[in-house]
This record gives sequence, C-alpha cells and structure tokens, in this order.
Amino acid sequence: MPVNAHGPALWLVRHAQPLIAPGVCYGQLDVPADPGATLQAALRLAPVLPRTGVARHSTLQRCELLALDLQGLEANLTADARLQEMDFGMWEGCAWNAIDRAQIDAWSNDLYLYAPGGGESLSAMLQRVRAALLDSWQHDSQHGQRDVVWVTHAGVIRCVQWLLRYGQAQPSAQDWSLPAPGFGQWYSWPWAGMGAALHSLSAQTQA
Repeated sequence: MPVNAHGPALWLVRHAQPLIAPGVCYGQLDVPADPGATLQAALRLAPVLPRTGVARHSTLQRCELLALDLQGLEANLTADARLQEMDFGMWEGCAWNAIDRAQIDAWSNDLYLYAPGGGESLSAMLQRVRAALLDSWQHDSQHGQRDVVWVTHAGVIRCVQWLLRYGQAQPSAQDWSLPAPGFGQWYSWPWAGMGAALHSLSAQTQA
C-alpha cells in the first residue's frame, strides 16, 4: 500500500480529470485534462512534492500539462512513453457499455495475455512499466538516493503496485483490484522500503 514518504521516494501522480464524457474508454487517446483541475492539482502538490530530483511524465497531454505546472521540476523533466496508459486499440473512444460483451468476457478470462480492442495486453504493459521502474531506481534515483516523480495514469500506478508486491506473477481479473489515486492525487513510496522487490525485479530481468 502507498505510504507517506520519509527520505527519497518514488512519487506517483495521476493526471487531473480528462475532458471526455463519463463511461468512455479512452486509454491512450490523447485527450486534454481540465485546465482548472490541473492547476488545482499542481497547487495541492506544491507543499508536499520534493523540490529537487527527477521527474518523468507520460507523453499524453493530460499528464504533460500537469507536469509542466509543477514548478521547480522543469530542469529535470523528461517525457517517457512507457508511462502511458494501456492501449485499448479499437475500444478507445467507445462507451464501455457499447463494447461487445463477448470481447469484455474474453479479456476478463485472460487478463494477462488478451489485448483489449487489439491494443496492448497487460503482460506487455507490465513489461514496459517494469523497465521504467528499474530505470528510475537505478539511474534517476541513483539506487534510492534521489526523489523521482512520475506524472502518469491509474493503470501505470496499478502496475507499479503489482510489480512491487508480486514481481513476475501473472494476475487474473480477480487479482486486479489494486487501488489508484483519484484524478490529480498521488501516492508515494520511500525507495528504502522497495529495495528487496527492486533487486528481485532486476534479477528476473537479467535471468
């Protein structure tokens, strides 16, 4: 579970409310976030976010807009496509209740390997998020010595939690009940508490 950070930490910030109708699958659609909500999120973050360190953001504009509003992090701000939301392929832009029920059931029955809408499987998403997480730990944080901020999406934040708890285990639909912060909110984990899990992920990558 996310905790308050003591010492250098990984900060996982979710973008503000996107400007899209409720109930629509949007995944990697590059929809903007509400500008007022983005500014309010940045103001809430200002008193708690570290003033130094490294910041990465999803290349989708709803994350980039918030990242650019986070004063003090501009010098070390990098766009990272690995922090994008899941690609839902042909489902994107469709109302969830309009997607064929048989396709939804097929995804639920094989959450790990099924690519919804012909887009991206959870397996592929976990692999890219794992690569980003290990890069942030090894290079951005210098093995836990610096704060790192990600401005990203709910799906990515759930992937980080899964990787830290369960490593390479394959989740089923019943397992995928991990929490995520609300729009414009965040979680933080001290690097010091993630060492064993990160070493294990790194060893699995090299095996």
